[in-house]
Amino acid sequence: MGWMTVPLNDAERESEYSPSSCIGGNYAPFLQAYADLSAQALGRHAVRRDLAYGVDAAQRLDLFLPAHDDGAVAAAAARPALLVFIHGGYWQELSKDQSLFAAPGALAAGAAFAALDYTLAPHATVHDMVIECRTALRWLHAHADEFGYDASRIVVAGSSAGAHLAAMTGLRSWADDADLPAGVPSAALLVSGVYDLAPLIGTSINDALSLSPSDIPAISPLHLSAHGAPPAVVCWGEVETREFKRQSQAYADVLAAAGSLTNRFEIPDRNHFDVIIDLTTPGTLLGDACLSWLRAPR
Repeated sequence: MGWMTVPLNDAERESEYSPSSCIGGNYAPFLQAYADLSAQALGRHAVRRDLAYGVDAAQRLDLFLPAHDDGAVAAAAARPALLVFIHGGYWQELSKDQSLFAAPGALAAGAAFAALDYTLAPHATVHDMVIECRTALRWLHAHADEFGYDASRIVVAGSSAGAHLAAMTGLRSWADDADLPAGVPSAALLVSGVYDLAPLIGTSINDALSLSPSDIPAISPLHLSAHGAPPAVVCWGEVETREFKRQSQAYADVLAAAGSLTNRFEIPDRNHFDVIIDLTTPGTLLGDACLSWLRAPR
């Protein structure tokens, strides 16, 4: 298969795991686009900012709720789905403040939207971040009645490192944490993720992460059972490195074997950074996949 492992030397791994290598090295304009679109979302929609899902400073989330015609909290049978977005940045960049760009599309579909912060490296390990994201989903499930969304339809989406963290929230019987409530998350949209962290050791990416070989098995979805994982879409951009494509294909195979994969696809003309901007845009491959889980059942 085209996505089987090919041995790489150190220089090749550095390039393959540097997604900006496909776009000339400058990804700053894409980060600015995240920030600008997120600022627009804040300017146009009401939001509950900096809700604490834990005691640490970074354990915060922003929550957008769709308006109801009568201004009341929706009846349980009519409550909206919740899309939870986990940002990327190689576990060491970005925040929820640049991760609100999908909120308007979710709201337009009648869904709620939340963006998570988590403690970044080097102030936390990747294992710590996994626990934080799982804790955030527990908190959102526990507060569904308070905010009026459907606790049984909490969809998680993530990009790059966020896709890794989203995949880790879907694990059942993970030895390092108790299972999340049944059905949480209800679905997962995994975009351009890293699912085996072993190749990062020896690259500059690991300078902040400080991963060692002994860390890898517990925090790499490709090393863990996907039995009981939620329905999942795995996708990636056309303009990505071979290794990012290989990792996505490999994890899609794991999910397919577990009966959890609903679709996998490559998105034409999109790179590692702009692929996620379509997350809730109707008429796009990514947006339609996401919105199909958010719209009210008929």
